[in-house]
Formats: sequence, C-alpha cells, structure tokens
Amino acid sequence: MDTTEDTKFTETKNVEATENTEEQKSTSLVPIDEYLAAGVHIGTQQKTANMMKFVYRVRTDGLYVLDIQATDERIKLAANFMSKYDPARILVVSARQYGQYPAKMFAKAIGARSMVGRFIPGTLTNPTVENFFEPDVIIVTDPTGDAQVIKEAVDISIPVVALCDTNNMTSDVDFVIPTNNKGRKALSLVYWLLAREISKANGSVFNYELESFEPGV
Repeated sequence: MDTTEDTKFTETKNVEATENTEEQKSTSLVPIDEYLAAGVHIGTQQKTANMMKFVYRVRTDGLYVLDIQATDERIKLAANFMSKYDPARILVVSARQYGQYPAKMFAKAIGARSMVGRFIPGTLTNPTVENFFEPDVIIVTDPTGDAQVIKEAVDISIPVVALCDTNNMTSDVDFVIPTNNKGRKALSLVYWLLAREISKANGSVFNYELESFEPGV
C-alpha cells in the first residue's frame, strides 16, 4: 500500500471509528481505556495483506495500529466458538515468553491443556512422542513462533484460533483474534477475557482477576 492509499485508508477508518465510538463503549467486554492501557491495539511497523482488514490506522512513524472494536468482537466470537468444545480437548500453546504464563492460566481457568515453551515436533501427530495429545481445537499465541503447532494442526485437520499481530500471516489460521501478541499486558488481558467469556458461555464459575493472569503476580 503506497502513502496515498495509506492516507485514504486512515481517513476512512477514522470516520468509521467516530461513528462507532458510543456503541463500542456500551458493548465492549471491558472499557476501551483498559484495552488501550494494555496496549492491545499496538501493532508493528510491518503489515501483511491478511491483517490489513484489522488495521485501524497507520501512525506517522509507520507503526500500524489495530482496530480495538474488531479485537473485542472477535474475542467474543472466539470464546463462543471454543465454548462448544470439551475444555479438556482444547490446547493452548505459546512459544513467546510473555504468552506462556497467561496461556497456562487460561488453561487452568477453563480446564484446558497448555504446552508452552519449545513445542516438540510430532506432539500432535506421532503417538510415540512423549506428551502426545489429540486436541479438538487449538489456540496459538503467535502464528510465527507457533508455526510447528499450526503445521501439525493442519495435517490432522484441527481448527486453529490464533492471536495475530499486524505482521502475521494467517493462511493456515481458521479464526483470527487481532491483537498485540508481543506485549505482556496485552496477552494477559486477551487470555483473561477469553477464559472469562468461555466460562460464562459454559455456565462455569470464574473467580480469576485480571492480575492473576499477569506474570509475576
């Protein structure tokens, strides 16, 4: 996208954002200020064609900013989708350091399985591998860092939900949640909201505060 196209795109998104501000405040999962404070909207200076539809604007320094309204809506949709599965058959993974603790807390809160850190190839496809597991749905923290997991999920036709930043490719992802997937607070907030909304949809008790999903707390 050239500079002229970037400007036109930004102007259009600004108009749409203004029109939707009041509705967004009344229907979002948490106040918009909480998303902003956590940096959920902060993207990177790279963007892929896959993710442009989730971009709100591009800053003068070249940083792409994600549409918080899209993030909020897709957290709701993803939670509703995953609530249809047995939590014990949901797998959450994170090679990215800041995603590991909230991913484990997400799994603990809903009764899912977590695999963080280095993912052993064959874990989903080779029964002889230690900790072999056959999930029904997978959520990954970053399609780039968790590429091996996605590859195996595709091989065995398991749906993939992914937290995707502006620089991620999403061709093998079934459901995208646009978010800053590199920041500690952003990842904690998104995983907390997913766990809360899945629990709500399942009629399960959810007694976790956001702080309990943040590393070091």
